[in-house]
Amino acid sequence: MDDAVRQRIEEAAETNALLNAVKHDSEAQVGAIMGPLMGENPEFREYGDEIPGIIAPVVDRVNGMSGEERRERIAELAPERLDEIESEDDGDDHPLPDLPNADEGEVRMRVAPNPNGPWHIGHARMAAVIGTYKDRYDGEFVCRFDDTDPETKRPDLDAYDAILDAIGYLGFEPDDVVKASDRVETYYDHARELIELGGAYTCSCPQGDFSDLKNNGEACPHRGKDAETVAEEFEAMVDGEYDSGEMVLRVRTDITHKNPALRDFVAFRMIDTPHPREEAADYRCWPMLDFQSGIDDHLLGITHIIRGIDLQDSAKRQGFVYDYFDWEYPEVVHWGHVQVDAYDVSMSTSTIGELIAEGELDGWDDPRAPTVASLRRRGIRGEALVDAMVELGTSTSDVDLAISSVYANNREMIDDDTDRAFFVRDDPAHGGLVEQDVTGGPDAGHPPLHPDFEDRGRRDIPVTAGVVVEGDDLPAEGERVWLKGYGCVRHTSDGFEYVGDDITAVREEGVDVVHWAPADGPTLRLRTMDGDVTGLAEPGLVAYEPDDMLQFERIGFARVDAVESDGESVAYFAHP
Repeated sequence: MDDAVRQRIEEAAETNALLNAVKHDSEAQVGAIMGPLMGENPEFREYGDEIPGIIAPVVDRVNGMSGEERRERIAELAPERLDEIESEDDGDDHPLPDLPNADEGEVRMRVAPNPNGPWHIGHARMAAVIGTYKDRYDGEFVCRFDDTDPETKRPDLDAYDAILDAIGYLGFEPDDVVKASDRVETYYDHARELIELGGAYTCSCPQGDFSDLKNNGEACPHRGKDAETVAEEFEAMVDGEYDSGEMVLRVRTDITHKNPALRDFVAFRMIDTPHPREEAADYRCWPMLDFQSGIDDHLLGITHIIRGIDLQDSAKRQGFVYDYFDWEYPEVVHWGHVQVDAYDVSMSTSTIGELIAEGELDGWDDPRAPTVASLRRRGIRGEALVDAMVELGTSTSDVDLAISSVYANNREMIDDDTDRAFFVRDDPAHGGLVEQDVTGGPDAGHPPLHPDFEDRGRRDIPVTAGVVVEGDDLPAEGERVWLKGYGCVRHTSDGFEYVGDDITAVREEGVDVVHWAPADGPTLRLRTMDGDVTGLAEPGLVAYEPDDMLQFERIGFARVDAVESDGESVAYFAHP
């Protein structure tokens, strides 16, 4: 990173830290400003690992200012942003905008996942925002599985529980859980009522023929059928008397509507493929998503819907159905798509599933997969992901989630409680392992379990069997290096010779501080987004249990996963 980029990062960080501190009338937090900083400056993303260290001193400087000094400074840097803050209502501060026409205790929102696989990271945004709104308005959160397409988006039976587990990991519990495939008879009943109201007709036009007519604003020959005939043919659909593609039920809208996508859309179609759920396997006449979702939103009492800006036509189609039934449509918030940096794998359920099936990924929790399960297994708390998603807001523009903002949130949550440890990587990228005998000094090093909490005690790391360091950390012969937690040693032809210099060698003479491990230390395999790395760790590692977090010094945080049958420990890299 050159000086010009560093300066731009510091300037942007100062503005965001000041805004955060003034808006919340409290100290700014590195994690809280990472999301806005990276979202507003996508060119910074390639420096994501370095940015927390660059902006931390800036945040400290802002936190050292008085409230008046902060306002004066932000008035210099971004006066229009200060005006926005000062024009906001004096109530409780919230990271999300107010919902339209929302009253406390009366908000009921839904996530509506298609259970065709576990969630990728993008899916978590809806649950994060809706769960936050639920808490804010003392409302209700419904999880409705939109699983009425047993063919194109065929449900995965394991995904139902996996999605509910992901919602729990994010910190929320749905008030109601509904499977649309359990409600097919309800959709049939409303289709029958719609037919009686003159709002639907059966159509056997080949798809291409109907498309041509629709695009020309011309009615198909079946549009004028009487309700009795339509009702009879719909019952034949329900009874499975038609083959796939032979007959559909259409909602009668405006065949000359200026938007062809809204002209006489399909409400029900025939599907020969049985649903994977035994309870729904006998149905062949299935509702389209717009019809099913529209009916459910009303019957389940949904007051506010959040959906993608690309789904604006869905609300308009459903509006025709609501008009027939004389229902009031829920309030709708449209937002743009979210993209996540840092992954080589596409954020697509089908793509991830294919890579797993081909053996390219080990599973949904492979660290290389952009999934909720992967973040969880790496030891990233659900709250860290929720906070980063909420900070993106509900803009209609597409937004980028900088994964470094998730890392920064998680770092703040776990740092104080996480013990330190040494892990020396046997990785060509870091020079491989180099073993050295140690002479002339103590038999062991005793670094603290946590540098900020001396009362927690110290680690005992022996050097009697020699030590290993990463090749890149090995100084030239005759030069010194500081083995962290042990002391200053000189590299000689025989190994490391303890010289006993005090810490001024580091602070004033530029001696490098390196991590190290006993040459006979336990083996560790660290699973990362770039592949597995093996190496040696300090002996205290074997005392930790699965799910414990450690910070491998000079590497980053990791979650202890397991100890395999050969005694090798496995950990999942979380973040720097």
